[in-house]
Amino acid sequence: MLNAIKPTKKTVFLYLMIPVAMFVFTVFVPLVTALVYSFFEWKGGPVKTFNGLDNYIQLFHDGTFWEAFGHNIYLVIACIIGQIGIAFILVLMINSKLVKFKTIHRTFGFFPSTIAAVCIGLIWNMIYHNKYGILNWFLTAIGRKDLCQVWLNNPKIVMLLVTIPLIWQYIGYYMVIILSAISGISTDIFESASIDGANGVQQALYITLPLIKNTMLVCITLCIAGNMKAFDNIYVMTKGGPGTSSMVMAMYGYQVSFQQSNMGYGSCISVAIFVLSLLVIGGSQALINFLTREKEAK
Repeated sequence: MLNAIKPTKKTVFLYLMIPVAMFVFTVFVPLVTALVYSFFEWKGGPVKTFNGLDNYIQLFHDGTFWEAFGHNIYLVIACIIGQIGIAFILVLMINSKLVKFKTIHRTFGFFPSTIAAVCIGLIWNMIYHNKYGILNWFLTAIGRKDLCQVWLNNPKIVMLLVTIPLIWQYIGYYMVIILSAISGISTDIFESASIDGANGVQQALYITLPLIKNTMLVCITLCIAGNMKAFDNIYVMTKGGPGTSSMVMAMYGYQVSFQQSNMGYGSCISVAIFVLSLLVIGGSQALINFLTREKEAK
């Protein structure tokens, strides 16, 4: 009976082709299309003029793009430390024997990740608002009205201010991933370490982290990929301002493509974002592997 309903290789191949075809259509086709358009001067109409590498030469000398790239790197570094670092610490706290109602903590920790990025931007925009924002209200309440300001108009701290909502939103997301990895570690290992006199910090650094290294690499890869294409909440909060103080690559590509109607150069920026993201991800993984090998060799 089981042999009668056993799927054939052809049937399995057809079922697998459906998601593969969808992936190719939604990922590779737009990427190849953007690559082709990047070699043209195209304002969005029916007329395209081939200009070779002119768009890439312009991009190489485009100070705004490289400033935006620097802002993305800032986001990546801050979010790796903030999102993954805080998530790891919170997971260790939740797994502690002293903490009760663990399921509730996990649920509420993950909740911000389910909110749309646009809504997150609107919420934090209200928090930073100079007239009715809770931040200025709190400073006034504690007698430090002199510190009140129009927060998102300060170019010196605006990148920090737009990074905080990103960190807050995705801590719970990485908590779930790290929690699933730690739950696979045998409790006997930690009990043996406790008997040998290892404290919580030592167990976290010398037992937990090495055992979930691959999971942490996945988290870092996801964090880099997400922050190299950050757009939604920053657009809602600042639109890249003041000036270009919070401009990121995806937002610059959007402005060039749709507000300036320069689709050819916008496609060039999209290709550059893809390539730079791969380089940053590859470089970070190579650096982590090198550091971990050096540590293991010692």
